[in-house]
Amino acid sequence: MAVQVPKPDQLRAVADEVGLSLTGDDVQSFIDLMRPSVAAYNVVDAMPDNLPVVKYPRTPGYRPLGDENKHNAWYVKTVVEGAPTGKLHGKSVALKDNIMLAGVPMMNGASTLEGYVPDVDATVVQRILDAGGTIIGKAHCEYFCLSGGSHTCAAGPVHNPHRMGYSAGGSSSGSAVLVALGEADMALGGDQGGSIRMPSSFCGTYGMKPTHGLVPYTGIMPIEIYVDHTGPITATVADNALLLEVLAGPDGYDPRQYDVKVHPYTKAAEGGVKGMKIAVVSEGFAQPNAEAVVNEKVRAAIGRLEGLGAEIREVSIPIHLMGGAIWMPIGVEGLTQTMMWGDGYGVSRPDLYVTSLMDFHRGWRSRANELSETTKLFTMFGTYIRKYYGSRYYGKAMNICRRLTAAYDAVLAECDLLAMPTTPIKATELPAPDASREDFIGRALDMIANTAPFDITHHPAMAIPCGMADGLPLSLMLVGRHFDEPSIYRAAFAFERTADWRRL
Repeated sequence: MAVQVPKPDQLRAVADEVGLSLTGDDVQSFIDLMRPSVAAYNVVDAMPDNLPVVKYPRTPGYRPLGDENKHNAWYVKTVVEGAPTGKLHGKSVALKDNIMLAGVPMMNGASTLEGYVPDVDATVVQRILDAGGTIIGKAHCEYFCLSGGSHTCAAGPVHNPHRMGYSAGGSSSGSAVLVALGEADMALGGDQGGSIRMPSSFCGTYGMKPTHGLVPYTGIMPIEIYVDHTGPITATVADNALLLEVLAGPDGYDPRQYDVKVHPYTKAAEGGVKGMKIAVVSEGFAQPNAEAVVNEKVRAAIGRLEGLGAEIREVSIPIHLMGGAIWMPIGVEGLTQTMMWGDGYGVSRPDLYVTSLMDFHRGWRSRANELSETTKLFTMFGTYIRKYYGSRYYGKAMNICRRLTAAYDAVLAECDLLAMPTTPIKATELPAPDASREDFIGRALDMIANTAPFDITHHPAMAIPCGMADGLPLSLMLVGRHFDEPSIYRAAFAFERTADWRRL
């Protein structure tokens, strides 16, 4: 796609956007001065892209319908066999549909991206296949992953595995459903505001948001580099630790990865909780929409850990209740600049840029009316802030985020883990097809209060199913020090062995 020398009317339009007043002579002068730059761009255009080689054969697969996809959790079914041996040999893995699997369609929940087929495998895909895992398809997710519910996907709502017509959580909705139904042994999710942990909470799965940068995000459609996380969703703690063990570590591409510390997670999971200090964060139980039954069951789960020998103490971290507000400028302005106006990537970082995605994703500009209501809201609001207020609030929120991080770290300096409900509510009914915009957006955001803060402080956090109420799962969240996933796994594994959470 060669770059053309701008025409006079094109340059005038650009000058107007920049705020320049140009005469006719100015226009021609600048056009001539741009010719060497255009030539340089076209040198780059003529060179082959420097992308990783795709190693394992695969087919595009097919889109399952009807009874084969009752909960609408699948986007594409396919089979990509990995190496003949390895840690994941015999394990089936589903991918959230923002993860690139070369030759297999990817729509990231969005009608404007439907028809795109990646030409690379994400690093996490390569690692799963190299470890002997079998990738069995792509799971539906929310429209550009901008929802904590499961009703914004362009292909229709994803239904809760325990009750049709109820939310599966988001944005990794399909991933959690497929694991909960037993249709996949493991799945990958993504988490920018809680999107691994929230669907795990609603569906009854173990969902780990690792420390920021522990798992490479290369080959996954970003939202905002500072909050992008990917990690495992599984039916057991052991499988979760096993999958993280395969995924973790630098890949040489992802600028999110610095000073990464990797551990043997499967071994760490068996340490037990005797002597561990767990801080129960009172504000995590005090969200305005908190359900009494959720708080009750989570406290009962913490009591089980105490019965196993953990030392439990109640703590107050007041700034936790402001975590969502601090997240907002970083998340909204970041996604507007990076994912939307930045064609999925933005600039100014040494990443692996998948230009085929960037080219395809630009098409949203001519189809903006198709965007989900949450995507419209955040894109308009982020654009409004940029136009009228600049980037100062993004910067200020980042500065304040250090206070939030320090507040958690102060408690974690004396305790091993923080504990609170993953979501303050259990799964709610899906919005009706004729629901108001207010209801549609409200159901997408009413569960993120406890999860979003840890996406900007980068602490590892895990959703652990801990009981049922009205036939729907409830979830305990454990949060650890940076790169201390082993402590979380120790406590989660110990709790898992105490009882079947479905009977609690």
